[in-house]
Amino acid sequence: MKPEFSLEYLSRLKILFDMFPHDRFEEIGRTMLSAYHDNKQVFIMGNGGSGSTASHFACDINKGTCSELERKFRVICLNDNVPTILAYANDVSYDNIFVEQLKNFIRPGDVVIGISGSGNSKNVLMAVSYAKEKGAKTVGLSGFDGGKLSQIADIPFVAAVNDMQKVEDMHMIVVHMLMQYLCGQIAAIH
Repeated sequence: MKPEFSLEYLSRLKILFDMFPHDRFEEIGRTMLSAYHDNKQVFIMGNGGSGSTASHFACDINKGTCSELERKFRVICLNDNVPTILAYANDVSYDNIFVEQLKNFIRPGDVVIGISGSGNSKNVLMAVSYAKEKGAKTVGLSGFDGGKLSQIADIPFVAAVNDMQKVEDMHMIVVHMLMQYLCGQIAAIH
């Protein structure tokens, strides 16, 4: 394989980095830090590759941000509970797999993070809408034109590129940036 493909891929990714919405990143970081200080729950969800990002996100924040501290983040990835997802998908609807889980746990002031490359995953949209109704702060990570998620989330973060893999690349980078940002902020106060 010639290096043209890798150079072109990374060149297009660099264009996306140059358009990085730093203000949105800061808002997400402050929101998550407030959730930590106020002992609020953080819920994260997504489908497919976005579901993998959501799982990784929960792991990094739960373990990586304050592993040496007594007090931890309280993060749950809603797409990790496979039996519950399958029960709701089978008995109710796949569209309800996340919102039904939130009904058990959501409290005012919690944070709900929906990840959808297209921004139009119905199950994510339903959960984010429900969370807003219940007084939670909502974050939406999407791509392309942002989709409906960017219109309903309190804090929309859009990787504005028409390429799902680069959207997912950007979302994963945001996860790692948030982990390091939160780790640094929490370490500064201990």
